[in-house]
Amino acid sequence: MLDKIKSNFNTQTWVLIPIAIAINLVVGQIVLTLKLPVFLDSIGTVLVAVLCGPWAGALTGALSNTIAGIALDPGWFPWWPVAAMIGYMAGRMAEWGFFKSWWKVVVTGFVIALTAVIVSTPIAVYLFGGITASGSSFITAYLLQTGQGIWQAVASTSFITEPVDKITTAMLAFAIILGLPKRTVGGYPKAANAEAEGADRNQLYIAIGVIVLLVLFAAFMLRNILGG
Repeated sequence: MLDKIKSNFNTQTWVLIPIAIAINLVVGQIVLTLKLPVFLDSIGTVLVAVLCGPWAGALTGALSNTIAGIALDPGWFPWWPVAAMIGYMAGRMAEWGFFKSWWKVVVTGFVIALTAVIVSTPIAVYLFGGITASGSSFITAYLLQTGQGIWQAVASTSFITEPVDKITTAMLAFAIILGLPKRTVGGYPKAANAEAEGADRNQLYIAIGVIVLLVLFAAFMLRNILGG
């Protein structure tokens, strides 16, 4: 086990982790400030997980929320187990070959979303009463007003927002990797997990198209939920 953990870390891993944490914090804080019904605070975590491995991804996720909890807002801190599991699962999916084409990345995002729902729901209910600082909480509040119980409202909100958020996150990480020079990618411990099937340019265009469609879908769903 120790050897597997060590295999995730080389010099490039340690250089990438702080960059990834900065991406998580900056994008996550922007989304939080805008009160958008998604998170997008795990792009860097997934990036590290794919290129370096699940343990490096888990460390990146946990450190991101710990640092954000200290430097930005204590409300970030309780979510570190969720962030760590997102990183670990993203790395495992990459090891299983699910980060080599756009449709496999969609599957990866969906699996990560399910993982996030399972780990985050008890935290949201027991520590925050279902209402957090995230923009998705107004969906939870709306569902509570319709008579749903706290567990049902939180879980329903997660199943609405998490797949869109995590598939978009995975796609953005995929697009970043495709945009990096192959020489740079090749220096990471798990570079083979990120080798795209087919032409990189085509995969990149498809990934960008999927991201746009997901954003439009999220906007459509949100309008229908709050309007209906």
